[in-house]
Amino acid sequence: MALLMTCCSFIVNVLCMPLHLIHALGFYEMYKRFFPICLYRCSIMYNKKMYDKKKELFRSLSEFNKPGAQLTILEIGCGTGTNFEFYPPGCKVICTDPNPHFQEYLTKSMGENDKLTYERFVVSSGEDMGSVESESVDVVVCTLVLCSVNNIPQTLREVRRMLRPGGALFFLEHVVADPSTWSYFFQHVVQPFWYYFGDGCEVIRETWKHLEAAGFPDLKLRHIQAPLLSLIKPHILGYAVK
Repeated sequence: MALLMTCCSFIVNVLCMPLHLIHALGFYEMYKRFFPICLYRCSIMYNKKMYDKKKELFRSLSEFNKPGAQLTILEIGCGTGTNFEFYPPGCKVICTDPNPHFQEYLTKSMGENDKLTYERFVVSSGEDMGSVESESVDVVVCTLVLCSVNNIPQTLREVRRMLRPGGALFFLEHVVADPSTWSYFFQHVVQPFWYYFGDGCEVIRETWKHLEAAGFPDLKLRHIQAPLLSLIKPHILGYAVK
């Protein structure tokens, strides 16, 4: 199956040559203006399918609130703000995303979730959030983001830097399937096209290995099969305490 997978992946890569060229010439940046529209629609469907999983994951957010203080959440790759409805009332939210064109949908989500206090929107990549002070947030949230950052270890180092001692990273990410499955086969075959469709998203990442190696003293991580397309069915979720 490995040989067949390699051949099929090569064919898809050849078919993606126009996309490779567009990217090399710098024209792909135009897609970033339209990507928020696609993600907004996809996020609505994703939230419906994953509502129970998200509700279960974020149920313990309040446990990381220091007594007498306001819970401060920083969300990496906030996108259209589809996680806001799961955050506890009264918490303060710092939003970050490398794509400034999400602002319109983010503002809409803020209006629909006025139980929260929004501090600011920071345009930055997950690998470089120097504008956020060290040990300044209680919780960092990262959902469907580590699949597209350029450097997962560096992103997790930034997370640890920003978290106060005792703070936590909450994550929900799609990952590569088991090598013995057809999902694994098709993930590798369509990856060249998926990269462009998902604005840098990779469905073949073993993200859990990076979380395990990030140096968090307390990591709660489990693998699940999400009720989604087979390409993005394998997920991990949990939290890591600094």
